[in-house]
Amino acid sequence: MSFINTSNLRGDVMGGLTAGIVALPLALAFGEASGAGPIAGLYGAIIVGFFAALFGGTGSQISGPTGPMVVVFAGVFATLSGNPALVFAAVVLAGLLQILFGVLKFGQFIRLVPYPVVSGFMSGIGVIIIALQMSRLFGHEPEGSGTIPALSAIPGAVMDPNIIALGIGLMTLAVVFFWPKKLGKFLPAPLAALIVATLVSVAIAGAPVLGDVPTGLPSFITPAFEGDSFLVVLEAAFLLALLGAIDSLLTSLVADNMTRTRHDSNKELIGQGVGNTVAGLFGGVPGAGATMRTVVNIRSGGQFKISGMVHGLVLLAVALVLAPVASLIPHAALAGILVKVGYDIIDWSYLKRAHKGPRWDLALMAVVLGLTVFVDLITAVGVGVVLAALAFIKQLSAEQLKNFTVSSREIANPLERELLARGGDKVTLFDFGGPLSFGAAADLGHHVRERADGQTKVLILDFSRVPFLDLSAAKAVETIAEDALHAGKSLYLAGVNDKVKDVLSGLQVTSSVPEDHWFDNRRNALEKALEDIGVSADVDAAKLPMEARIAPAE
Repeated sequence: MSFINTSNLRGDVMGGLTAGIVALPLALAFGEASGAGPIAGLYGAIIVGFFAALFGGTGSQISGPTGPMVVVFAGVFATLSGNPALVFAAVVLAGLLQILFGVLKFGQFIRLVPYPVVSGFMSGIGVIIIALQMSRLFGHEPEGSGTIPALSAIPGAVMDPNIIALGIGLMTLAVVFFWPKKLGKFLPAPLAALIVATLVSVAIAGAPVLGDVPTGLPSFITPAFEGDSFLVVLEAAFLLALLGAIDSLLTSLVADNMTRTRHDSNKELIGQGVGNTVAGLFGGVPGAGATMRTVVNIRSGGQFKISGMVHGLVLLAVALVLAPVASLIPHAALAGILVKVGYDIIDWSYLKRAHKGPRWDLALMAVVLGLTVFVDLITAVGVGVVLAALAFIKQLSAEQLKNFTVSSREIANPLERELLARGGDKVTLFDFGGPLSFGAAADLGHHVRERADGQTKVLILDFSRVPFLDLSAAKAVETIAEDALHAGKSLYLAGVNDKVKDVLSGLQVTSSVPEDHWFDNRRNALEKALEDIGVSADVDAAKLPMEARIAPAE
């Protein structure tokens, strides 16, 4: 298979052309919102879009500046006082980290972030985007940087609106929310809103506009790292890399569902990394896989790399020829477009159904959303993943501990059931129903001590359904073995596979269990236990159901 697939050339060209038209107003809006200027957003869409498509692992994906990336980038731009050498050093480093993620094959792990966490921080980003644009809708610039200053500035902007700017902003919102779908096939809603708003702004002066927008090719920027700002750059780079990776791979999953294909996660990370590295060197806003633009591309016929590359070339033509026209675009129009973007990022589909699902997932989503809006994204994602992991371990350990003790009535095999029944209170069997992890280990020894009373002479631990166990669980087994030894009880281990046996033997946690107390299956262990307590293990097979007479020992 060739590196560039030309079997769908017409569809890819049409898809890329349409995606480029849709991306134009968004690129300008994201660039303006980032603080680097609209042309930086356009450069980011051109460079990331072209190189991520060329080297990526999702054929139909369209990449460029996205809401999550711009929120983080705007924060670092403000923190570093707009110093290009430092700001874009973070972008270059983020791209290199993404390439490293791909080379180390981290793609499969990044996709394991739980859905409530993804939903929470994406919805939080949507809220942030809306908050940052509200003052601009009323003709004012938000004071300072960050969500809280932006929210604080809203009441003042509402009380002292620029009527023309507000009118243009409301008109833009009306177009992007209510533009007919039939017309959207020929003229996308964001582009229609941008054209109408700009024409109105030219006809009725008074609303703040973008002003002078550079034209031509971008200049090369040499990244710099300064001692006192290095940690800020490093933190921003890591967050941009992680956020861009998650954003891109989620969009790749959407593309897979639409095209019935399967993307290469690690190759996609490398492509995104190359795109962001080059964008940082030429002053472009960092980007990621963009869901809406990818969907537009696929619906317009795009399937392979050429579509994303054409999208970048279309935007390059605009940057070289039409950039001066962009100087007439009013801020309120771009604010209205971004409010719609923020609205679309919020996970309304989950919020509408959340009350019918697990309450813990809803609480986790709300915590991550709140941390995203009022603290920062790293804290939000980190806390969310940790809480989700702890909740899962707790639930898993509860299931593992549920059915440890097995009575004779709970054994399916009639022969084994008869053997255990003969042992009475002197033989206690513990059947572990799955993997043993540190979550279950904390209570494992306690449960065995509690259920194996003083009358028990033989303990049988059945590992036949345990594919693996970790160090914590192995130490819990050691505690059980020591307790049995001190209490004068015999301990038998049954059905231990090689993987589990290597862990137990390697850590010497079962050194007190003699070799003749290890059995291939619990039937043999039960027969030996009956022998130890002086009870006959001979069972009249004729009195058992047919399956017990022909079934192999479990």
